[in-house]
Amino acid sequence: MTNKPEEIQQSIYLLKGEGKGSHNYLIRAAYRNVLIDSGLDQNFLYLQEQIISLGLKVKDIDVVINTHEHVDHIGSNRYFQESALIAAHRFAATKITLEDHYVTLYRSGDRNEVPLRIHLWLENRSLFDLGSHTLEVIHTPGHTSGSICIYEFKTKVVFSGDTVFAGGTLSYIAESGSVGDYINSITRLEARKISKIFPGHGEICQNPEQDLSQAIINAKKLLQGEGGISASL
Repeated sequence: MTNKPEEIQQSIYLLKGEGKGSHNYLIRAAYRNVLIDSGLDQNFLYLQEQIISLGLKVKDIDVVINTHEHVDHIGSNRYFQESALIAAHRFAATKITLEDHYVTLYRSGDRNEVPLRIHLWLENRSLFDLGSHTLEVIHTPGHTSGSICIYEFKTKVVFSGDTVFAGGTLSYIAESGSVGDYINSITRLEARKISKIFPGHGEICQNPEQDLSQAIINAKKLLQGEGGISASL
């Protein structure tokens, strides 16, 4: 096993992705085990090893929440969808279930692959009551139209997918995205009390206030044609 799960908050584990695959976050809550993003299809064996190392099996995952519709975050959904509920914002769910490969960036074309399903079509402010943890869905369009962040009330952490990265680095504005929507989404996150941000790639954001502010600065530079600091994710 290349990476070992890291308990980054009580009962919250970082399962690092391999290569260009997204990180996965596992919440072992009182009522349910929740996985945030499933990562690339080809990384599933690494993900499975990490889940097993925590004394769980794939079928012990009750809910998978996708932060958005890109293949590096949803590719392994197919290995969970028979035993777990798969959830995504309704804008992402539409593209995933209708196999909009232009937007999801899926490139396989293998007609024998199992279609991906979304069981729970989420809206802004949807809640997951897990007993020991409560998750709130925050619709944060920008990187894509279906991007969400997930706020955990007890620890005040945010799982940001590709919306916010350490240092305020921007993900590229994808096919269904918008720089204007992105700035509005980050501005709304700034109004929250956030202790840490757990992104889909890279390092944990230890200074959310500073990173959110820098993300807005970088996004405004994009609008002004100055480039800004971005990552190809």
